[in-house]
Amino acid sequence: MTGKELANKIAAAAADKKARDILLLNMEGLSSVTDYFMICSAPSTTQVRAIADGIEDKLAQEGKLPAHKEGYSEGNWVLLDYGDCVAHVFQESQRNFYNLEQLWADAPSESYTETEA
Repeated sequence: MTGKELANKIAAAAADKKARDILLLNMEGLSSVTDYFMICSAPSTTQVRAIADGIEDKLAQEGKLPAHKEGYSEGNWVLLDYGDCVAHVFQESQRNFYNLEQLWADAPSESYTETEA
């Protein structure tokens, strides 16, 4: 599975849990850590955790587990590292504060739509 395919699977799982403003950043050539970021947001910490759980459940069904998981107990920003794609699930205020889209402005980005799944 390519990094983009993985990013789309992660985005689809997030969309299933009503994630908002799903964005894929192509990090190839910009980061030695991953090929893609999937960034999305939710209005509450409960929803952030539900989206993270949905991503983990969906990918576990295919035998993929995150190499690293961070921020789940706080629920403001959950990071799930799947190697070729790192998922960032933000509470909306945290997404605006950290603004990864601006930090990685050199990365080609595309909004995710469910028809891509």
